[in-house]
Amino acid sequence: MHNKLSLTKRNEKKFNKNAEKFAVSKNVRIFAVQYRGIEQLVARRAHNPEAGGSSPPPATKDAVTYFRTIGYGISQKRPCAEFVSRLNADLESGVTSPSKKMSVQKQVSLRQMVEYRPARLAAGKRWQVEFYATDPDTGAFRRKRVAVPMIKPARARRSYAAEMCENINERLRSGWNPWMQLADPRKYILWDEVCENYCRYIARMVHDKLLSVKTYNGYISFLTIFRKWNADRRKPVTYIYQLKAEVMSDFLDWLWLDKGKSARTRDNYLMWLRTFSRFLRERGYADDDPTSSFAMIQGKRKCEKNRTVIPKDVMLRIKEYCEKNDRHFLLACYIEYYCFIRPKEMSHIRIRDISVKMGTISVSAEISKNRKAGVVTIPDCVMRLMLDLGVLTCRSDWYLFSKGFRPGPEHHAAKHFGDFWTLKMKKALKLPPEYKFYSLKDTGITDLIRDKTDLLSVRDQARHHSLQMTDLYTPLEAREANEVIRHHESYF
Repeated sequence: MHNKLSLTKRNEKKFNKNAEKFAVSKNVRIFAVQYRGIEQLVARRAHNPEAGGSSPPPATKDAVTYFRTIGYGISQKRPCAEFVSRLNADLESGVTSPSKKMSVQKQVSLRQMVEYRPARLAAGKRWQVEFYATDPDTGAFRRKRVAVPMIKPARARRSYAAEMCENINERLRSGWNPWMQLADPRKYILWDEVCENYCRYIARMVHDKLLSVKTYNGYISFLTIFRKWNADRRKPVTYIYQLKAEVMSDFLDWLWLDKGKSARTRDNYLMWLRTFSRFLRERGYADDDPTSSFAMIQGKRKCEKNRTVIPKDVMLRIKEYCEKNDRHFLLACYIEYYCFIRPKEMSHIRIRDISVKMGTISVSAEISKNRKAGVVTIPDCVMRLMLDLGVLTCRSDWYLFSKGFRPGPEHHAAKHFGDFWTLKMKKALKLPPEYKFYSLKDTGITDLIRDKTDLLSVRDQARHHSLQMTDLYTPLEAREANEVIRHHESYF
């Protein structure tokens, strides 16, 4: 049933303009138009067997709509050769329309979802035009009936009904669906497709250094758990318009009440849902923020910082072990304890960031956790160890902690600090599991406060955004009584 179609220049120009969005060749576009013509011809013969010798009407923009509807893997970016071979096979076998059944579990694109059964006249006691279209909520066909007005004589009424059928079929071919009441078709994009777009979006942010890898991994973890929870629901979210505040509220309650997660974990998921909702609004998938009415359980209340302070005798054992086995790792421990530089920031420090004259280490905004540049002071004991190890004589563009914690041109992730701490030193000293490499920073801040150092200096060295954050490190036994209040005595 290969039919030759003579396209007008105007129709071919319109078709090419739309088809170029899918990066297909001119031959593929011609095949799609032929496929559309065959579908029209078969439909005509089905309704009017006497029209078997008639030729199909010229292809219009409906051909483009149906070309998008049949899909054939274009949205999945399959090669054009595979698309052409599959289309040729369908042409030879006389296939007239996609026959894949819509399934909620097996996600398909919106263009494949727009399926229908043509309108026809049901002339009974009541004359009605009935047709079927896919209901996006269930993924199944749903019948729609439209009453035919009372017109006399019957021939005129039948002619009017035929015009109704023609108009409805024309709208159905153009992608109209009576069960889609939303004005914006983007609201009917599949949930899985939106999730894939979101993953591509945050991956690009990591590539452009607008998002850290740690934050990216956290977002992916949140999304994975959310999608798994949604898939296990009795009626999961299939299209993005179904993602409403009730769904997010049920998810947060499931985390906190059913799974027994902490209030802080529940609030962390809520913060991620807010960023995800902002992504949906910016791309037209949602009109408002479903999380706008949600509140944090802890609110702005700051709880005591969850930290572990290493005792003095254990710190001396750590120092003795590092001096005997690896003095370069001792330097890393010194910088963590005295300079309060985070492990990830330490892995990016270069020799040029250290100023012997000023006695400081510069932390650039690119590697800083809060994206703000800062300068920390190097205590004399740390500077002496640097000079003894000769690290300051290396090339200025080398990393301070490269392979084996020695200066070198290769960057090593912050993970190797924790690996040496856990797999070698902590195992050799038989330290409890709560003592981590990052505990050196908490211990250093606490010891500095115990030595009566003013909180403003501690805040600047730790690069905290406020004194309130620094005060969280102050142990209760280090808080002194107010002398003015101590000697206050009133008339009572």
